Amino acid sequence: MATREVLELLSSSTKLERDRGLVELQRQINDAKEGDIQAIEMALTSLLQDSAARWEQKQGALLGSKLILVSNEDSSEEFALTVRLHALHCLNDSEARVRLAAGEVMGALCRRNGPEIYLSSKDIILEGVQSNLERHPISDSGHEEQKQAEALMEKLSSSPGKESIADAAQIFHDTAGWKNLETWMKCLQCVIEGCGVHFSEHVTQDLVDLIFQTLTHTNRFVRETGFQVCAALVSCGSQEDFDFASDLWYDEVEPMESESMSAMFGDDNPIMLHGYHFAQHLADGLADNWSQVRLSASVATRQFVLNLPNEEARQRFFPALIPRMCLNRYYVAEGVRIYSQETWRRVTGTKGKEVVETYIKDTVEYYVAQTMADNHAVREAACACIAELGSKINRECVRPYVPVLLQALLECFKDESWPVRDAACVACGNFVLCFPEESKSSMEALYPLFFSNLQDNIPSVRQGAAIALSNVAKAYGQEALDVLLAKITEGILGLDKQPQTTEKYSSMDKGVATFGVVKRLRDNDIELHTDKQMYSCGSLAPKMGRGGGCMDHKFRRPSEPWELCDGCTILLSELSGIQQPIASQISNFLPLVAEAARKHHYTEHVHFLETVCKQLPVLAKNVGKRFFKPHIELFLDPVFYSLSCDNALTSSAASQCLNHLSQFLGPNILRGRVEQYNPSYLEKLEANQFIAAF
Repeated sequence: MATREVLELLSSSTKLERDRGLVELQRQINDAKEGDIQAIEMALTSLLQDSAARWEQKQGALLGSKLILVSNEDSSEEFALTVRLHALHCLNDSEARVRLAAGEVMGALCRRNGPEIYLSSKDIILEGVQSNLERHPISDSGHEEQKQAEALMEKLSSSPGKESIADAAQIFHDTAGWKNLETWMKCLQCVIEGCGVHFSEHVTQDLVDLIFQTLTHTNRFVRETGFQVCAALVSCGSQEDFDFASDLWYDEVEPMESESMSAMFGDDNPIMLHGYHFAQHLADGLADNWSQVRLSASVATRQFVLNLPNEEARQRFFPALIPRMCLNRYYVAEGVRIYSQETWRRVTGTKGKEVVETYIKDTVEYYVAQTMADNHAVREAACACIAELGSKINRECVRPYVPVLLQALLECFKDESWPVRDAACVACGNFVLCFPEESKSSMEALYPLFFSNLQDNIPSVRQGAAIALSNVAKAYGQEALDVLLAKITEGILGLDKQPQTTEKYSSMDKGVATFGVVKRLRDNDIELHTDKQMYSCGSLAPKMGRGGGCMDHKFRRPSEPWELCDGCTILLSELSGIQQPIASQISNFLPLVAEAARKHHYTEHVHFLETVCKQLPVLAKNVGKRFFKPHIELFLDPVFYSLSCDNALTSSAASQCLNHLSQFLGPNILRGRVEQYNPSYLEKLEANQFIAAF
């Protein structure tokens, strides 16, 4: 392909073609003969000098120039100088993609020529960062942009009052783009990475202070980019292959004296002279409210820990490091969670439990603090971590902290977020099982909360409550069983109070549906949708558990009787698995469950039948053939009704239920019982067995 055709691809308005142009340019560079590179350089220079060029042309020319600089060591000094001047000019371009490409070119120049490129452009780059740190609301050149920002803040505000406008402005500053600051920071990152270890001698107090300002910036994109720059900066230590991409931890870690730092890391490592301050900022990043910032800090943290020269250096930062690494392993954002799990594996190997036990005090204090975080995802992760302490860590290490941990979980049990309530419930069950004596005084407060989750609107919350209550039964034996079996009786018999189907739709508009869509009565109520505060992400929404709000636990939709019956059935199944001689007690409840499964007067009965079909094989196996066989006929009508149900999940559960019962009882025994009870069911049973074979 000719050079002219490559330039046309690089100048295309389509990204795919510009990418293809880079591939073709790389091929030309690889196959270039003497003089060919010079022709390509002249063509790219000509394109960069075109004042009327579109942004796509500028970006293509810059990326092509970067490819020349990186791939060809024989590129001319004149070309490098020309590209540098145009790259610096493009760092102020109105198009962000052009600015990013210009930063990459500066990095490529530093990789080619070393730190002198940075020194010659230092004032421009640092001034670009400094001048963009603050957003000036009113300017002659940005009047239209300011009007758009004010309009957005008006939408974000909950009312025309000054306080709400201020809140909306804060949300806007937290989430909107921040002029050209991100791209200037990216340029600085590329320059540092391009210089590599040679940048170390150019790390000054002014540079470090400037980067620290970005790490505490109000805007999340700036903080994220700041941590990436920070990772690049600390990786340029003087020791070869020593990547200080995150010498950044804090809390109880005291600042190292200069002598101590020099002794540990050497006199020629200026980065480590600021190690404690880096540690403070990275720790904040690891606990940031935004997942992207947290991930950026986590990447730097892994590099830091794995490259510390000795165990003594690691242990100095572990009191603050270990709790944050533990919590991020359960963080709801998948990227942060998976990355943190791998980091934990690499750092601790097979000694994770021992490390946590060594720093148990710091870990407990951090977990308890995070149960009160504004971000619901953090509270959920904290509850999961507390549950892990109870089930995996040496009990003698955890025992002194059980009261404070249980108190924190009790608060989370009342959370407005159902995943937090679910995690707190499971964690409480673990603690009761592991520490029955210490937890006994809390049972008066825990039982109502367990039972509340047992009838929650969310199926997984009911499942979690059943598991937790089975742990209570294991911990306290017959005393707890009496309480739980009484609740099961109440819940199953309470299904009689379930309203009829017609009452289910009392909140629906009785008028003609528009385009076949049924609407709730107040869907178009202006009062519900006007002058209400908006949030761009759940991470920004305030925690309303103590102050009220539509998601407060006191304002949840009241549970319906069928939901409690459903939860009690799951609990009965969980209790049947306890290794105690209670099979006869559990089997006495089977007729109650079968009778409840025959009631179809409410819409959600198919969901309850799904639960029954899933739990019946478990109940049968746990109570044993002796206690189950006398009741099998009671469930045949509900199971075969479910098998023919239009609900796919319920039908599938019934099919699997029959297969499991056939394996448990024997195919001939099940067939004989079905034939004796209702011969018309045989055809369905055989058809189900035929399908199951495939």
